[in-house]
Amino acid sequence: MLNAKLTIAAVALTAALSGAVFAETPKAPSGAPIAVPSGMDVRWLETLRDSQGPAGLTMRFRFVAPDLAKKKVSQEVVAKDMEALCNGYALPRIAKSGPQPAQIVIAVADRVFPFGEADESAKQYFEAYSIENGACVWELF
Repeated sequence: MLNAKLTIAAVALTAALSGAVFAETPKAPSGAPIAVPSGMDVRWLETLRDSQGPAGLTMRFRFVAPDLAKKKVSQEVVAKDMEALCNGYALPRIAKSGPQPAQIVIAVADRVFPFGEADESAKQYFEAYSIENGACVWELF
């Protein structure tokens, strides 16, 4: 039992030092709708900071847009919305001091489900961006 407690404490300390976030997924998005070019109802769900991205420190911003399931929304329309979310929502929320992310990942889904889990019935999109000259630059995955 003591070894299990020490292992849990070591994992928690390692996660804290690496900046990883292992939080329970919120049950529902919060806050007011965020303006996007398509006019869809998009709300912030959570922000995750970790060091698991291929380019180094990555910040992941997860959003919920129920309209993805209700309407036929093209990938091009969602791509414009995600770029707007990166530039207008994510960038202003990155601390100006301390380690800066090498990459921002924007994820938009039609419903809430835990980060890292697959939900084949969910409609979701995600894109990665680097930051250059104070703006989000789309990266090909």
